[in-house]
Amino acid sequence: MKKLLLLTAVAGLFAFSSVNAQVIKSPKLSVGADFGFPIGDASEGTDFAFGGSLQYQHPVAENFLLTGSAGYLNFKGKDFDFGGVTVKGGNAGVIPVKAGARYYFGENFFVNGELGAGFSTEKGGSTAFIYAPGAGVEFEVSDKSSVELGARYEGHSVSGGTASFIGLRAAFNFGL
Repeated sequence: MKKLLLLTAVAGLFAFSSVNAQVIKSPKLSVGADFGFPIGDASEGTDFAFGGSLQYQHPVAENFLLTGSAGYLNFKGKDFDFGGVTVKGGNAGVIPVKAGARYYFGENFFVNGELGAGFSTEKGGSTAFIYAPGAGVEFEVSDKSSVELGARYEGHSVSGGTASFIGLRAAFNFGL
């Protein structure tokens, strides 16, 4: 089911890439909903993640913006059987703080990359190094606002291991 949802989202992302939109040339602030689908070792302990984020985007050259973002992600733990007893999976929170860059190809399709830190909200939790390459599409809905859909691979590295997921973000951008 998760793979079908992910494939549908990616197909929708590329379907919107043909929309003829104008990229906002001024700084903007976006508010988004984030969803994560764990892959690799991370999928053994968690089903999915959800949360929200704020992102500031500042143009520095034609089609090139610097970004800064912060948010919250809640990772929903899986229930598992341990010696005939079902152990309930808990939730784990992370506050990702990232900086990066975004480059637009054409008028609305972009690629981006971000680096940062993920601060655990759990007692005794640690801070992870985050890297997140991605791509997306943005289309105008009024003179100073737009909607964007993006997909990314995000890795959280800590203590010699990496937990990773495929992230999806749907956001509304406000021109400043």
